[in-house]
Amino acid sequence: MSHVRVYYGEALASYGFGQGHPFGPDRLEAFWRELVRRGLDRKVELAAPVACTREDLLLFHSPEYVARVARQSQTGEGYLDYGDTPAFRGVYEAGSYVVGSVLDAVDAILRGDCRRAFVPIAGLHHARRDSAAGFCVFNDAGVAIEALRRRHGIRRVAYVDIDAHHGDGVFYGFEDDPELVFADLHEDGHFLYPGTGEASETGLGAAQGTKLNIPLPPGADDRAFHAAWPEVEKFVRQGRPEFILLQAGADSIAGDPITHMQYSPAAHGHATARLRALADEVCGGRLLALGGGGYNRANLAAAWCAVVAALLE
Repeated sequence: MSHVRVYYGEALASYGFGQGHPFGPDRLEAFWRELVRRGLDRKVELAAPVACTREDLLLFHSPEYVARVARQSQTGEGYLDYGDTPAFRGVYEAGSYVVGSVLDAVDAILRGDCRRAFVPIAGLHHARRDSAAGFCVFNDAGVAIEALRRRHGIRRVAYVDIDAHHGDGVFYGFEDDPELVFADLHEDGHFLYPGTGEASETGLGAAQGTKLNIPLPPGADDRAFHAAWPEVEKFVRQGRPEFILLQAGADSIAGDPITHMQYSPAAHGHATARLRALADEVCGGRLLALGGGGYNRANLAAAWCAVVAALLE
């Protein structure tokens, strides 16, 4: 069994909205160059991207929405939401490689082919069941949670999100699901898209109390992160998950062009290391990290390498 698997390849890099867009196709290569510079590429098992099927997408997304993405993918025209997420030729296929790689990582971890995994272009946490949002076309985390339930019989899943933006697509997709443990540290929605994730949002109905939202003020730094993190860790441990997903968005690091957070990459390393230890404690080490956002290329390279290094330890 390999220790840690990292997904890398042109098909994964194809998920991007053109040069000049914050979510451009150069993000994967920025990470890869830094991974090689640090010698981490020699310590992980590299895996090629894998495409998912339409049936996979339908685990989370509505048939009407999947069909719409497929149609606009052929023309590359228009937007898939209200103006943040443009269609491009091949967007359906590009999004399918994101979802498929995440599902392949889930399968590999559950089979014991690897202990942990990282998919850098993934964690597209804004996509809703029936629409795109915030640069996110298909919600790979949402599909993975549904696949864990329906295909693998794993009920209790923990989703932890340290991206600067609230993971609203995952939150509202499972807001009334008592077996999805959701913990999200993010910039206060009064100051940043998508404007959601109030501390009072703790789940609906039977799921009340299974969701933790911790909005932090603009400018929140590592000190603020470390002050809040123990609550996240305690919350996840109490949920006794059978599988842990980490969305490790790097847009919470100081110098990102579209957010106001001030973490250093060490925050991402710490979150990953602590979740790695927690996964070893409660769920046989099953931990899958997803790259998420991050629009300063040096930041995302440093943060994601910190994630990989912590997965390896």
